[in-house]
Amino acid sequence: MADATTTRQGPRKAHRPAVNLHVIGPLVALAALVIVGVLLNPNFLSYGNVTNVLARSAFIGIIAVGMTFVITSGGLDLSVGSMAAFIAGLMILVMNALVPTLGAGWPVILVGMAAALVFGFLAGLGNGLLITRARIEAFIVTLGSMGIFRSLITWLADGGTLSLNFQVRDVYRPVYYGGILGISWPIIVFLVVAVAGEIVMRHTAFGRHCAAIGSNEQVARYSAVHVERVRLATYVILGMLVGLATIMYVPRLGSASSATGVLWELEAIAAVIIGGTVLKGGFGRVWGTVVGVLILNLIQNILNLTDLVSPYLNGAIQGVIIVLAVVLQRQKKAL
Repeated sequence: MADATTTRQGPRKAHRPAVNLHVIGPLVALAALVIVGVLLNPNFLSYGNVTNVLARSAFIGIIAVGMTFVITSGGLDLSVGSMAAFIAGLMILVMNALVPTLGAGWPVILVGMAAALVFGFLAGLGNGLLITRARIEAFIVTLGSMGIFRSLITWLADGGTLSLNFQVRDVYRPVYYGGILGISWPIIVFLVVAVAGEIVMRHTAFGRHCAAIGSNEQVARYSAVHVERVRLATYVILGMLVGLATIMYVPRLGSASSATGVLWELEAIAAVIIGGTVLKGGFGRVWGTVVGVLILNLIQNILNLTDLVSPYLNGAIQGVIIVLAVVLQRQKKAL
């Protein structure tokens, strides 16, 4: 009887649900950061600080959603920061050039927005075609385009800064500083992009194909997945999301220079990896990417509020976080 009881109880223990730290880890880290922030500064959860953190997170967050699809499919893009700076510069030049014809109003701004999306589409398409058609490694292609975009914006600005027409800037400012019910437009756009990205990743054939390609490209081909087409689409989507993030960013400062978007690629990749997306591809989680973006920006916000560590070390901290996240992923696979 004792043996029978043991036999019956054995399967119950085997099927007992275990806590998946890989899933809840980012949420636990986010909660811990909030607690630390509150303990270090009572103004941490003030409306002004929270909205500021969320608004500043929106730019990287929008880009990171696109990066999630790229990395899930086994790719990588190191050029997004430089691409954003280049698109911002072109967008400003287009709007400034059209002011004498269209006036300093919304027609000029709408043309500038359309131009940003078109430039983002073309930049993403260029990266994607070199990777899928010319079959050059994504690391090499995007490393090269990173240098090209950064050099082009430096050349366009003649080593200085491109500034948006002041009248156009006054009309454009509400796109960053305005909103609905106290929620700024960048936060709203980020939320919409994140929800749409999660739906596409989880509930569409495109999302499943991205994961299949990143997991095993040959098996995906045998399963009738159009590998090159899907992979190209991920880079195009990322490029257009970079354009969208630039649309929300330009009214904040009204300028673009060679310093615009520096380390954005590092932040976007870090957010994706922290959120649980596998760096080598095969599995992606958009909601995790959103959590990763918030974690990175909360770390930066805490550093700025407390002066415990110099804010200039933020890039170093992000680099350490990326390494630790990849190490944890490998340990999980080894178990």
